[in-house]
Amino acid sequence: MANSAHERFERLMLPHLDAAYTLAFWMTRNEEQAKDAVQEAYLRALRFFGSFRGEDGRPWLLKIVRNACYELLKRERAAGAPEELDEQVHAPDSAAPGAVLIFPVNPEAAAIERAGRGLVHDCLRALSHDYREVLVLRELHGCTYKEIAAIAGIPIGTVMSRLARARRLLQAKITGRVKREDTGT
Repeated sequence: MANSAHERFERLMLPHLDAAYTLAFWMTRNEEQAKDAVQEAYLRALRFFGSFRGEDGRPWLLKIVRNACYELLKRERAAGAPEELDEQVHAPDSAAPGAVLIFPVNPEAAAIERAGRGLVHDCLRALSHDYREVLVLRELHGCTYKEIAAIAGIPIGTVMSRLARARRLLQAKITGRVKREDTGT
Protein backbone atom coordinates (compact mmCIF):
# COMPACT_ATOMS: atom_id res chain seq x y z
CA MET A 1 0.00 0.00 0.00
CA ALA A 2 1.41 3.37 -1.01
CA ASN A 3 2.27 5.80 1.74
CA SER A 4 -0.59 8.18 0.87
CA ALA A 5 -3.08 5.28 0.78
CA HIS A 6 -1.77 4.11 4.15
CA GLU A 7 -2.18 7.61 5.58
CA ARG A 8 -5.71 7.79 4.13
CA PHE A 9 -6.56 4.42 5.70
CA GLU A 10 -5.32 5.61 9.09
CA ARG A 11 -7.22 8.88 8.77
CA LEU A 12 -10.51 7.30 7.68
CA MET A 13 -10.56 3.98 9.54
CA LEU A 14 -8.61 4.24 12.78
CA PRO A 15 -10.93 6.82 14.39
CA HIS A 16 -13.67 4.16 14.28
CA LEU A 17 -11.80 1.53 16.28
CA ASP A 18 -13.94 2.04 19.39
CA ALA A 19 -17.15 1.88 17.35
CA ALA A 20 -15.92 -1.31 15.69
CA TYR A 21 -15.16 -2.92 19.05
CA THR A 22 -18.47 -1.83 20.57
CA LEU A 23 -20.43 -3.29 17.67
CA ALA A 24 -18.40 -6.50 17.77
CA PHE A 25 -18.87 -6.84 21.52
CA TRP A 26 -22.63 -6.43 21.34
CA MET A 27 -22.84 -8.85 18.44
CA THR A 28 -20.66 -11.56 19.97
CA ARG A 29 -21.30 -10.76 23.66
CA ASN A 30 -17.73 -11.83 24.33
CA GLU A 31 -14.65 -9.62 24.78
CA GLU A 32 -12.14 -11.99 23.17
CA GLN A 33 -14.39 -12.75 20.20
CA ALA A 34 -15.01 -9.03 19.75
CA LYS A 35 -11.27 -8.34 19.68
CA ASP A 36 -10.73 -11.15 17.19
CA ALA A 37 -13.55 -9.89 14.97
CA VAL A 38 -12.23 -6.32 15.01
CA GLN A 39 -8.72 -7.49 14.20
CA GLU A 40 -10.02 -9.57 11.30
CA ALA A 41 -12.20 -6.67 10.10
CA TYR A 42 -9.32 -4.21 10.10
CA LEU A 43 -7.13 -6.65 8.19
CA ARG A 44 -9.88 -7.06 5.59
CA ALA A 45 -10.44 -3.30 5.45
CA LEU A 46 -6.73 -2.74 4.88
CA ARG A 47 -6.59 -5.47 2.22
CA PHE A 48 -9.59 -4.08 0.31
CA PHE A 49 -9.08 -0.39 1.02
CA GLY A 50 -8.29 0.25 -2.63
CA SER A 51 -11.95 -0.45 -3.46
CA PHE A 52 -13.25 2.04 -0.87
CA ARG A 53 -14.69 5.23 -2.31
CA GLY A 54 -15.73 8.17 -0.21
CA GLU A 55 -14.65 10.00 2.88
CA ASP A 56 -16.84 8.46 5.60
CA GLY A 57 -15.27 5.12 6.44
CA ARG A 58 -17.51 4.26 9.40
CA PRO A 59 -20.40 2.54 7.57
CA TRP A 60 -18.01 0.63 5.31
CA LEU A 61 -15.88 -0.50 8.25
CA LEU A 62 -18.85 -1.42 10.47
CA LYS A 63 -20.28 -3.59 7.68
CA ILE A 64 -16.94 -5.42 7.54
CA VAL A 65 -17.00 -5.78 11.36
CA ARG A 66 -20.55 -7.12 11.20
CA ASN A 67 -19.59 -9.69 8.59
CA ALA A 68 -16.50 -10.70 10.55
CA CYS A 69 -18.66 -11.23 13.64
CA TYR A 70 -21.11 -13.41 11.76
CA GLU A 71 -18.29 -15.52 10.34
CA LEU A 72 -16.59 -15.84 13.73
CA LEU A 73 -19.85 -16.86 15.44
CA LYS A 74 -20.56 -19.37 12.69
CA ARG A 75 -17.09 -20.92 13.14
CA GLU A 76 -17.52 -20.97 16.92
CA ARG A 77 -20.93 -22.67 16.68
CA ALA A 78 -19.54 -25.23 14.24
CA ALA A 79 -16.71 -25.95 16.68
CA GLY A 80 -19.20 -26.26 19.55
CA ALA A 81 -17.70 -23.36 21.51
CA PRO A 82 -19.97 -21.49 23.94
CA GLU A 83 -21.14 -18.04 22.85
CA GLU A 84 -22.18 -16.57 26.16
CA LEU A 85 -20.09 -14.18 28.19
CA ASP A 86 -19.19 -15.24 31.72
CA GLU A 87 -20.66 -12.29 33.63
CA GLN A 88 -18.67 -12.99 36.78
CA VAL A 89 -15.32 -12.98 35.00
CA HIS A 90 -16.00 -10.28 32.41
CA ALA A 91 -18.19 -7.84 34.30
CA PRO A 92 -17.74 -4.38 32.74
CA ASP A 93 -17.19 -2.75 36.11
CA SER A 94 -14.90 -5.39 37.60
CA ALA A 95 -11.38 -4.46 38.57
CA ALA A 96 -8.26 -6.54 38.33
CA PRO A 97 -6.98 -8.02 41.60
CA GLY A 98 -4.75 -5.49 43.35
CA ALA A 99 -5.99 -2.60 41.21
CA VAL A 100 -6.23 0.80 42.84
CA LEU A 101 -9.82 1.97 42.75
CA ILE A 102 -10.62 5.66 42.54
CA PHE A 103 -14.14 6.49 43.66
CA PRO A 104 -16.06 9.53 42.45
CA VAL A 105 -17.00 12.29 44.85
CA ASN A 106 -20.42 10.74 45.45
CA PRO A 107 -20.14 6.92 45.67
CA GLU A 108 -23.91 6.52 46.13
CA ALA A 109 -24.68 8.36 42.88
CA ALA A 110 -22.02 6.35 41.09
CA ALA A 111 -23.51 3.09 42.39
CA ILE A 112 -26.98 4.09 41.20
CA GLU A 113 -25.64 5.03 37.77
CA ARG A 114 -23.68 1.77 37.54
CA ALA A 115 -26.77 -0.25 38.53
CA GLY A 116 -28.89 1.53 35.92
CA ARG A 117 -26.26 1.00 33.24
CA GLY A 118 -26.01 -2.66 34.24
CA LEU A 119 -29.78 -3.05 34.00
CA VAL A 120 -29.87 -1.55 30.50
CA HIS A 121 -26.90 -3.68 29.39
CA ASP A 122 -28.52 -6.86 30.75
CA CYS A 123 -31.80 -6.09 29.01
CA LEU A 124 -30.03 -5.14 25.76
CA ARG A 125 -28.02 -8.36 25.94
CA ALA A 126 -31.30 -10.31 26.27
CA LEU A 127 -32.68 -8.96 22.98
CA SER A 128 -32.39 -11.05 19.85
CA HIS A 129 -29.40 -10.35 17.65
CA ASP A 130 -31.32 -8.43 14.97
CA TYR A 131 -32.84 -6.01 17.48
CA ARG A 132 -29.64 -5.61 19.47
CA GLU A 133 -27.70 -4.84 16.30
CA VAL A 134 -29.91 -1.96 15.11
CA LEU A 135 -30.11 -0.47 18.62
CA VAL A 136 -26.34 -0.51 19.03
CA LEU A 137 -25.78 1.02 15.61
CA ARG A 138 -28.37 3.76 16.16
CA GLU A 139 -28.12 4.56 19.86
CA LEU A 140 -24.47 3.87 20.63
CA HIS A 141 -22.92 4.82 17.29
CA GLY A 142 -25.44 7.38 16.07
CA CYS A 143 -25.66 5.78 12.63
CA THR A 144 -28.34 7.11 10.33
CA TYR A 145 -31.08 4.79 9.07
CA LYS A 146 -29.37 4.80 5.68
CA GLU A 147 -26.04 3.81 7.25
CA ILE A 148 -27.68 1.03 9.28
CA ALA A 149 -29.39 -0.26 6.14
CA ALA A 150 -26.03 -0.34 4.34
CA ILE A 151 -24.21 -1.98 7.25
CA ALA A 152 -26.87 -4.60 7.97
CA GLY A 153 -27.79 -5.15 4.32
CA ILE A 154 -31.51 -4.55 4.90
CA PRO A 155 -34.00 -1.99 3.50
CA ILE A 156 -34.46 1.32 5.34
CA GLY A 157 -38.08 0.42 6.11
CA THR A 158 -36.89 -2.73 7.86
CA VAL A 159 -34.38 -0.66 9.82
CA MET A 160 -37.13 1.68 11.01
CA SER A 161 -39.56 -1.08 11.97
CA ARG A 162 -36.85 -3.20 13.60
CA LEU A 163 -35.58 -0.20 15.56
CA ALA A 164 -39.08 0.73 16.75
CA ARG A 165 -39.74 -2.85 17.85
CA ALA A 166 -36.32 -3.11 19.50
CA ARG A 167 -36.97 0.04 21.52
CA ARG A 168 -40.37 -1.26 22.65
CA LEU A 169 -38.90 -4.63 23.60
CA LEU A 170 -36.02 -3.03 25.49
CA GLN A 171 -38.41 -0.73 27.33
CA ALA A 172 -40.65 -3.69 28.24
CA LYS A 173 -37.68 -5.71 29.49
CA ILE A 174 -36.41 -2.82 31.61
CA THR A 175 -39.88 -2.11 33.00
CA GLY A 176 -40.41 -5.77 33.80
CA ARG A 177 -37.07 -6.05 35.58
CA VAL A 178 -37.68 -2.89 37.61
CA LYS A 179 -41.15 -4.09 38.64
CA ARG A 180 -39.76 -7.51 39.63
CA GLU A 181 -36.98 -5.90 41.66
CA ASP A 182 -39.39 -3.47 43.34
CA THR A 183 -41.82 -6.22 44.35
CA GLY A 184 -39.14 -8.80 45.04
CA THR A 185 -40.75 -11.37 42.75
